[in-house]
Amino acid sequence: GSGAEAVHETVDALNARGEKVGVIKIRLYRPFDVARLVAALPASTKAIAVLDRTKEPGSAGEPLYQDCVTALHEASLAVLPRVVSGRYGLSSKEFTPAMIKAVFDNLAQPHPKNHFTIGIRDDVSHTSLDYDESFSIEPANVTRAVFYGLGSDGTVGANKNSIKIIGEQTEHYAQGYFVYDSKKSGSETVSHLRFGPQPIRSTYLIEQAHFVACHQPVLMERHDVLEVIEPGGIFLLNTPYGAEEVWAHLPRRTQQRILDKKLKFYVINADRVARESGMGKQNNTVLQVCFFAIADVLPRDEAIAAIKESIKKTYGKKGEEIVQMNLRAVDAALAAGDAAALFGAVESVIDAGHDPRRFATDLLERFRDLIVLQAVPDAAARGVVEAPEDELDKMRSQAERIGTATLTRFAEVV
Repeated sequence: GSGAEAVHETVDALNARGEKVGVIKIRLYRPFDVARLVAALPASTKAIAVLDRTKEPGSAGEPLYQDCVTALHEASLAVLPRVVSGRYGLSSKEFTPAMIKAVFDNLAQPHPKNHFTIGIRDDVSHTSLDYDESFSIEPANVTRAVFYGLGSDGTVGANKNSIKIIGEQTEHYAQGYFVYDSKKSGSETVSHLRFGPQPIRSTYLIEQAHFVACHQPVLMERHDVLEVIEPGGIFLLNTPYGAEEVWAHLPRRTQQRILDKKLKFYVINADRVARESGMGKQNNTVLQVCFFAIADVLPRDEAIAAIKESIKKTYGKKGEEIVQMNLRAVDAALAAGDAAALFGAVESVIDAGHDPRRFATDLLERFRDLIVLQAVPDAAARGVVEAPEDELDKMRSQAERIGTATLTRFAEVV
């Protein structure tokens, strides 16, 4: 059923910690295969929890539970396991590893609760199981990202494209789940993305994200967008305010989250970059570039090349002008990100007591020398670039590693 993969994931994690638990997935309910159900049960089975995603008031039990009890009794087993019934996912509630662990913990009791409910608080008949909401089995090698946007702003489309890029360009598995209102256009959207080296069985929303992006600053007033980010995570905000003034415009709740969790905070005026690139209000390409540039999902140059290739495939039928607008938006987004990084570098220079104007001049001269060495290999012999031989070797290595296009862009930013 809909909870089978989450149970599978949790069983693997619990068994790795020394537990002895298992899961049987029933993929075809009717006709019910009694023989295969009984054959799948290990001889050491002591207790079974049968989970249904339905509630049938007035019945002796939910449908799958009744069929399993009948099958086990008719199988004439030497030792009949204890069987209890449970309901999950009622009212479209989440079904998380914390809840699944609570089901196993209940089974381990001398007298486990029967006909229980997990995931909602039943304050009438008191059938609920308590669970530890902080329990998590999310692997450390899985990148988890959450994006907040508005319907028709391109956030969902860009994230679907990111999943495709990572799925096709790397050996990683990719998963995306998108939450949006039935009104679609103009309503809030939340994208949950996972990328990792193993198959992803997490059929529940992200609760601990490495990366959170807020594409519409108004959403910070409505929600605690940083509630799910883990300590030390990355927060990207699309805002009209620069790095030096944005703090005063953040909600108090957001400021406190950034401080308490020691987040890496990035800002970009994606609306301005998109507008200046001819994209109008569609800032999705700009923000997609920012995600790949700072989230470290792919090597930066490899990611940008993949985005540009994807743009050509996606917008090729709409004409060369549309393709070029999107490509300009990619380059502009990179330049905007470089400018923000450079601003921080200049601040560090000032804090160290150096003259920022001298710093900029020296930096431009260095860029000029690297560009010349890239274009004219014997520039030193001609006297165009002057430096000791060991320094020239280092500069040639830097020029080759960075590339002419990136060096030129850096020089333009300075």
